[in-house]
Amino acid sequence: MEQKYGFTKMTVAEFETWLANLRVARTILKIQQHHTYIPSYAHFNESNHFERQLAMKNSHLNNGWSDIGQHFTIFPDGAVMTGRSLEMTPACIYNQNANSICIENLGFFDIGKDVMRQSQKDAIISVTAALCKRFNIPVTTNGIVYHHWFDLNTGARNNGTKNNKSCPGTNFFGGNKVADCEANFLPLVSAKLNGMIKTDDSAVLKYVVVDTDFLNVRMSASASSAKATGREPALFGAVLRVYEVKNGWFKISNSKPHWVSGRYTQDVKFATVSADALNVRTGPGVDFPKTASLKKGEEVFVVSEENGWCKIAMEEKWVKKSYLKLKE
Repeated sequence: MEQKYGFTKMTVAEFETWLANLRVARTILKIQQHHTYIPSYAHFNESNHFERQLAMKNSHLNNGWSDIGQHFTIFPDGAVMTGRSLEMTPACIYNQNANSICIENLGFFDIGKDVMRQSQKDAIISVTAALCKRFNIPVTTNGIVYHHWFDLNTGARNNGTKNNKSCPGTNFFGGNKVADCEANFLPLVSAKLNGMIKTDDSAVLKYVVVDTDFLNVRMSASASSAKATGREPALFGAVLRVYEVKNGWFKISNSKPHWVSGRYTQDVKFATVSADALNVRTGPGVDFPKTASLKKGEEVFVVSEENGWCKIAMEEKWVKKSYLKLKE
């Protein structure tokens, strides 16, 4: 591993070990695939990984973002570099970033542009598979998504039919359409995982969302307990899994004694979209503007309910309850 400018550069093997030992409070439901477009292969000279990542961060800061937009960048030589903290929501697909991880693959992968190296292909497959395994993400087009599938202005999922970027490229693993992903990319990820099936989450008692700016993770159910080492605080809006409750404190790891105060959270319900397409609106009613849409099988968390409508984020995002299947 190498570190510079606050980033860490790793081989795929190093990344897999690093990820296996990483503790993340935020619940992850999907992985976004992107290409950088600029920088492209022409901007990469085999040794300027850190400089390219820093340039992207500075560009994103100039856009008014709080940090670099992506969690990881994968380079042409197969190197993997960290970006923003995994405890932070990415800044990558408008209205679609909650509970997501963003991967930027350096290059311009439209037809006739950069031809992706095998080293980068192998790294993208391996990193995606490792993230699916670590965060229990299904290898489906709900669990792994392309930027191209979402309207640029609203974030509504339209599978690339109107007002979309080509990202991650019209030649990204054979194409950027849903059918291309299903035929050419997902089978490679599944093969890497040896046909992973989503694992049992019955140990989870409930889910909660953080409603303070940041919430420290401690080694026992007490405010006087030491903070858990190697863990960042959980941030506002992060959905946490709860495995045990004790005196108003929640254990958020199934394998470590890591606790947060329940005082700074509120309960949420896990739900799956049951309609083919479900509109997201700015308030609990059809008179409120539509801002996005969800696809059948997508997973969401319900923060509150009102008159047959469910709020699915800390901000104003509402969907009709009758089109959700809530987990009991």
